[in-house]
Amino acid sequence: MGHSEGRLDEREQQVWRTFHRMRNQLALALGQSLQQDSGISESDFEVLAALADAPDQTMRARALRTELQWEKSRLAHQIRRMEQRGLVAREVCVDDQRAPLVRLTETGQDTIRSAAPAHAARVRELFLDALTPDQLDALHQANAMVLARLHQNCPAETP
Repeated sequence: MGHSEGRLDEREQQVWRTFHRMRNQLALALGQSLQQDSGISESDFEVLAALADAPDQTMRARALRTELQWEKSRLAHQIRRMEQRGLVAREVCVDDQRAPLVRLTETGQDTIRSAAPAHAARVRELFLDALTPDQLDALHQANAMVLARLHQNCPAETP
């Protein structure tokens, strides 16, 4: 069975399935930990972390969408839910009325500040500590290669 038939050989299938299972189970475990420890979802955490790192803890919605690589509707729904819980606030950009700004609130700052250490510890426990330094280096290189290939073949649409 060759590659031309469009099928994965046994080794490729094994690697792909193991990677897929690991990715899904890791996301599930990290999501459950965030929910139990901080009462937030992984999506909440991603938004809060991006805003916490931004100047003035504020980003244009378009820039946030690009940073997270989410679809416009997903970000809009997420921001609306987070705004209702007081984690973020939407504001109008003075320079461009059509470009809404998303700002981390004080509640959002407190939430990310308390969630981040436990999340980092869980990432270390479940993922980083399972690998040797050489494996981490190899994984980092492999991820960079796949990301470069994706960028080459599927350039993201400009928001």
